[in-house]
Amino acid sequence: MSDPGTDPGTQTPPARGAAVLEQMGGISGLIYSSLPVVVFVPVSSAFGLLPAIAAALGVATLILIWRLVRRETAQPAISGFFAVGISALIAYLVGASKGYFLLGIWMSLFWAVVFALSVAIRRPVVGYIWGWVNTHDRRWREVRRAVLAFDLATLVWVAVFTSRFVVQHHLYDADQTGWLGVARIAMGWPLTAVAALVTYLAIRRAQRYVREAGLGDTDTDARSISAAED
Repeated sequence: MSDPGTDPGTQTPPARGAAVLEQMGGISGLIYSSLPVVVFVPVSSAFGLLPAIAAALGVATLILIWRLVRRETAQPAISGFFAVGISALIAYLVGASKGYFLLGIWMSLFWAVVFALSVAIRRPVVGYIWGWVNTHDRRWREVRRAVLAFDLATLVWVAVFTSRFVVQHHLYDADQTGWLGVARIAMGWPLTAVAALVTYLAIRRAQRYVREAGLGDTDTDARSISAAED
């Protein structure tokens, strides 16, 4: 997530950014997360709720084993497995296949509210995530144009989460389980990819504003001075 214009000698931000992407499961993780839904909906239509739950859990288990065998990052694999398990449990308790989607629906609303509130109080979530990934401090908040860029990126995610909640909640109320599966996939990684692209462009702009304000490499300079003193 570092800007192409950043000093090539500074390797920490890109490395840490790559590590964060890996912890999130990467592109493959977004695709894997769609597979249990792809299996759940048709099995539910053909054989009923319990076989669909078993099929989704079976696929989630295979994905978990596959990722562990390939020695991929364990965290997204395990969290994905538990997400499927919780969704399946909710469907069982609700007694309807559409209950499988309740967790995702309400989590979309939760994140929409969190991201929107962060903009309202001028603490955009994307800015803090960027600061953590790139080991910067919070002085980007002193640059108004950088804050606005992070506001824009955060609002894009608000739009993504809100649209997911509105559309899928409507389909849930209408008992459209099949279309819920379609909406979950169509509004999953494709929307995430678009939002990620907008976020990347906003971050590049914010980085430029921070550097223009003379605050871009303060952490790196501080580490260099500390090393020299030692």
